[in-house]
Amino acid sequence: MTARLPQDMQLLERGWLSSNSLLLSGDARGAVLVDSGYCTHKAQTLALVRQALADSTSTADQPATLRLIANTHLHSDHCGGNAHLAAAFDCPVAIPPGHFQAVADWDQAVLSFAATGQQCERFKPDHALRHGDSLEQAGRVWQVLAAPGHDPESVILFEPEAGLLVSADALWEHGFGIVFPEIDGTAAFDEVAATLDLIATLPVRVVVPGHGPAFSDVAAALSEARARLSYFQLNPLRHARYAAKALITFHLLDVHRQALPALLAWLAAVPIHQQIWQRFFSAQTLADWSLELLDDLTRGGVIGRRDEMVYAQGV
Repeated sequence: MTARLPQDMQLLERGWLSSNSLLLSGDARGAVLVDSGYCTHKAQTLALVRQALADSTSTADQPATLRLIANTHLHSDHCGGNAHLAAAFDCPVAIPPGHFQAVADWDQAVLSFAATGQQCERFKPDHALRHGDSLEQAGRVWQVLAAPGHDPESVILFEPEAGLLVSADALWEHGFGIVFPEIDGTAAFDEVAATLDLIATLPVRVVVPGHGPAFSDVAAALSEARARLSYFQLNPLRHARYAAKALITFHLLDVHRQALPALLAWLAAVPIHQQIWQRFFSAQTLADWSLELLDDLTRGGVIGRRDEMVYAQGV
């Protein structure tokens, strides 16, 4: 069952191409937006934020504007709308500190966008969200907590009075995000476990995940996430395969449809797809492995194929 949020919060939930965005209102200084979605949804995100601001300020003495954009981590589906929204509202952007300088310099060798074949419009970071910091909004004090695993620099936000957790991709109702360091050859499954253990110590009553509806059965979500983690720890090739299929699905959600030869050429050119293949599946040719992934996704109903066209289902 979808959990209800307090009146000073509005969850902007979209499909899997864009992360959830959480609008924190109820403050005379303006609202805070946590995460901004993917860049190709930027116009939709701006319209949703404007409507949410209008709704939240219709009966309150507060400005219909953003005072801050805060990112839980710097994957393209969470920070892709930063530039567009920051320009629209003339507001600062706060990000986790690990890649602060890389974002300031827009260092493509450090940032993940080119490696994943994804897009993100350049934005300027203004503040760092460090572990142990707090973010005060509308009388609530949100604790900033490091949550490595899915991304080594990710943070989560916890408001203890109401037991509200913004979990980003560290915990979903049914799992968690790809453990990207493992793809790079860096052990990180233990960090996922430690982050889940951290969440279990918090008196959480409602979770706002990075994708999917808010939920309240935290114990069930943690149990499912731990089972999934154990499965991946015992079967790292399954995690790698899951990651590759998720990245293909994300791409097709973005472009909607693509001719099969063009899709295979795109996959062959994407660094992270090559990396997964080389580390785990190089006994096959890259083309054969890519086709096998597409076959799996087609059988699972995630994508469709008609003649030489491949498309995302439901787009």
